[in-house]
Amino acid sequence: MIIFVFCIIRLYNFINCRTIQKLLNLRLNNMRAEPSKLIYTTNEVAIVEDKSLYLDKRLECLDKGFVRLVDFMGDDGAIVQAARVSYGKGTKSVREDRELIRYLMRHRHTSPFEMVEFKFHVKLPIFVARQWIRHRTANVNEYSGRYSEMKDEFYIPELEQIRPQNKVNRQGRASDKLPTEKAMEINQMFEQTQKSLFKEYKTLLEQDLARELARINLPLSTYTEWYWKIDLHNLLHFLRLRIDLHAQYEIREYAERIIELIRPIVPMVMEAFEDYTLNALTLSKQELDYLNSLIIKSKVKDDKFADFGIKGLEAIEFKEKLEKFIK
Repeated sequence: MIIFVFCIIRLYNFINCRTIQKLLNLRLNNMRAEPSKLIYTTNEVAIVEDKSLYLDKRLECLDKGFVRLVDFMGDDGAIVQAARVSYGKGTKSVREDRELIRYLMRHRHTSPFEMVEFKFHVKLPIFVARQWIRHRTANVNEYSGRYSEMKDEFYIPELEQIRPQNKVNRQGRASDKLPTEKAMEINQMFEQTQKSLFKEYKTLLEQDLARELARINLPLSTYTEWYWKIDLHNLLHFLRLRIDLHAQYEIREYAERIIELIRPIVPMVMEAFEDYTLNALTLSKQELDYLNSLIIKSKVKDDKFADFGIKGLEAIEFKEKLEKFIK
């Protein structure tokens, strides 16, 4: 009897092993046939299936510039995967992927966002590059005016962007436009100066002056190029500052194009970023005290939260904020 039971168990294990092996072979064959297709998934978020759909997409900026996505690593799924390693087992059944990403964004748990990286090829005026490079948490390799000749490419603003100094914001332009004739006159001055300086640059090169010296009189409107690699956490910080209306128009144009490039890759992150950062406000204690004086506590009803998309854990957190806020 014991021998009979032993033989039945061996036969059962053998059949199971053959079945599993067939399934594995089928899966491996599918992966070989479609090497760029999806390999890892979660219940809610899928890793990008084919990176080539997003790479080398070039978006024009200003008159001669562009932003091009060269490469990226990770997406929404990579953030969820990294976060669950941090939180341990069991969290997947508590928070769905979208809710988890929103929780991370809401509470500024930034480490999982650092698991995603983007590499861009950017062509931009030097004065924009000087603002951009202030964000030091990135890797940059720029076109060299020492090794190569500078190109005859300069930024000239559109007429509607040629404006007077803002009287309140001392580092920005006003919303008022200059008269068209005045704007055209300034536009021509820009162009004439650029042509004159580039002609001088070429003359110095013809006289065998070193390129590193010949370039030093070229204007800040000269276009340069670089490769710029940054993780998603620091990229979102860059976007928060450079898409703000107080940022210079020219760099805002680049920030908006970057958002267009990364949104299809990290759609849940961008949704949370817009909800909790771009379209959110930070208030001081004094501002909160003033608002508190205007709110009638009896009119605050938590059963209305869902009407505004505030549900689940987020609704609980919002109620706790209100309890602290409304004294």
